[in-house]
Amino acid sequence: MELVINIVVGLVAFLHFYFLYFEMFAWTTKGPKIFSAFPKDLFPKTKSMAANQGLYNGFLAAGLVWTFFIENLEWKNNITLFFLCCVAVAGIYGALSVSKKIFFVQALPALIGIVLLFIQSK
Repeated sequence: MELVINIVVGLVAFLHFYFLYFEMFAWTTKGPKIFSAFPKDLFPKTKSMAANQGLYNGFLAAGLVWTFFIENLEWKNNITLFFLCCVAVAGIYGALSVSKKIFFVQALPALIGIVLLFIQSK
């Protein structure tokens, strides 16, 4: 079970490192393709805002990666749960405010990780 949890946590971390890259460095090039419903002139105007969001996604990814180095299992599970909950809340908010697709890309993997953590602790 721990291996499956580590894979899910690693996937969520990888996704957030990708979000960091996308929002900080590729917002004006890939953004209009990914968010095709938004006007193209929006992306240059929101470049610094997107970069700020990317930085926060990087913090989430770093927190999840940090959990791989925590030796105490109780602390590891608690810190992992905290960061997965942060990701899930951000994904749910994004789904409600921007696009439902965000739920499936961001929140669902984190929620799966949360459920697996609870199953493991039983």
